[in-house]
Amino acid sequence: MKLITLTAAALCSLATTLSAHEYKVGDIVVDHPMAFETAKTAQTGGGFMKITNNGTTTDRLVAVTAAFPRVEIHTTEMDGDIARMMQLEDGITLQPGETVTLMPGGLHIMFMGLGGDPFEVGEEIPATLMFENAGALEIEFNVEERKMGDHGTMDHSGHTMGN
Repeated sequence: MKLITLTAAALCSLATTLSAHEYKVGDIVVDHPMAFETAKTAQTGGGFMKITNNGTTTDRLVAVTAAFPRVEIHTTEMDGDIARMMQLEDGITLQPGETVTLMPGGLHIMFMGLGGDPFEVGEEIPATLMFENAGALEIEFNVEERKMGDHGTMDHSGHTMGN
């Protein structure tokens, strides 16, 4: 009976750990990297997550690499009713103790050139985050279902891409 109880407790602990979907390098913690499923014709998809700098010095996310023709760090700026996706060539600065949230309609990772291979629910997208001080961090973006009312579709058809 003890073995069954211990096994059940271990499985519960493992499930909690896996559901956290957290990655660490140095003082940087990346929580729940994810992307929404995309339309079959989408040429781009967005990646989202929370990044926390638990250190005492500033760090910066300077690049993201993945198996796509282009991967960029973007922000969204509104020009009236038009959302403009702007590349952040200097990356994202993380002050000591700061958490930055990449989310639809704001900061995000832009995967460009899907080429007829849409993001599908359950898929995992491997990527490497490059931090100025902490170094490289390999992560996986889990592709999740887009719920009704999600405004951050990141299907950029009809949006203007700027530099």
